Amino acid sequence: MMPRDDKMSAAESIVKKLKQPDIQLYRKIVQYLFLATVVIIGIKFTIFINQLESGMVPTVTRPPGIEAFLPISSLISLKYWLVSGILNPIHPAGLIIFLMALATAVLLKRGFCSWVCPFGLLTEYLNRLHKLIFRRNVKVTPWLDYPLRSLKYLLLAFFFWAIVLKMNAAALDYFIYSPYNMVADIKMLYFFSDITPFAFWVLAVLMVLSILIRNFWCRYLCPYGALLGVLSFLSILKVHRNETTCTNCQKCSRNCPVDINVHKTTGVISDECHACLQCVAVCPEKDTLYISAARRKGVVKPLAYAIMVCLLFVGGSLVGRLTGNWQTAISNNEYLFHVKNLDTPFYQHNRGQTPAYNKEAWLRMMQKIRESGDKRP
Repeated sequence: MMPRDDKMSAAESIVKKLKQPDIQLYRKIVQYLFLATVVIIGIKFTIFINQLESGMVPTVTRPPGIEAFLPISSLISLKYWLVSGILNPIHPAGLIIFLMALATAVLLKRGFCSWVCPFGLLTEYLNRLHKLIFRRNVKVTPWLDYPLRSLKYLLLAFFFWAIVLKMNAAALDYFIYSPYNMVADIKMLYFFSDITPFAFWVLAVLMVLSILIRNFWCRYLCPYGALLGVLSFLSILKVHRNETTCTNCQKCSRNCPVDINVHKTTGVISDECHACLQCVAVCPEKDTLYISAARRKGVVKPLAYAIMVCLLFVGGSLVGRLTGNWQTAISNNEYLFHVKNLDTPFYQHNRGQTPAYNKEAWLRMMQKIRESGDKRP
């Protein structure tokens, strides 16, 4: 039988563990709340498009949140807003959501990736499958890992050159009001619902690679993550380690999903840190690992971090609604017109170029279509 002292020690250990906040429970709750939001948005938008395809004015309001999946259009809108002072009326929610993601990186490191992004959640489950197959977390050798990690920054550099450096205000304006950009959300839906064999196999290969190599998409190819990684260096928050109480058990480093050697540093400074706080959660020594603004100062409790992530996005969307920069300016009647003519060359996009169109004539036509719908009883 177990000695009484050992029983008391075990019981005290269990009670102590139960009293500690479950960091990963908070994170999972936030992740699934955002996932549920994305699913609801996807269902509503699919119904909205299906009703348009049947020739009827939709009875379902188009969910503005669908614009979160238009990052390139949002980047164009951001530069257009900065150079002209005009917030894009075609996809305004896309810009608001994009700004919220950037704010998350500056204030809370790459919390967007591990607390909000649905692809980040999918990656975590693929990582579990990876461990189930290989019985351990297989690491890519450094001589291959570093060159591969540069790929997402090369992609980011390309978009920075093509949009931020190359496009002037006139070019930005021309793209924003183009027929192609007006239906970018519909095109995005059709990419998945009517996926081409080539696109299917590309996604399948990425899925397989993400199982064989942990975090393949996020670590090596995601330009969005690269941008957030760069901005995360501006964040005053980082994971800190108390050297005095650290026992060098290395649980933090072994459990880090992005293979950061947390046990070797007093403060994690890395563009790969997603602020998932798994290292903090597995640390057996109280207050040895924590996320804070400075060493042993400004410590942010896990629940407070979770609340801040949620408030950033809820608050951002609320500001968008209150300022009238949330719903698109495209009317349902215009959407009916777009869907009927979607297969014409007018709405196509070829190697970064939109088809030439007369902007003034196009907008006049859209205005007439909008007004004709408004006059209906």
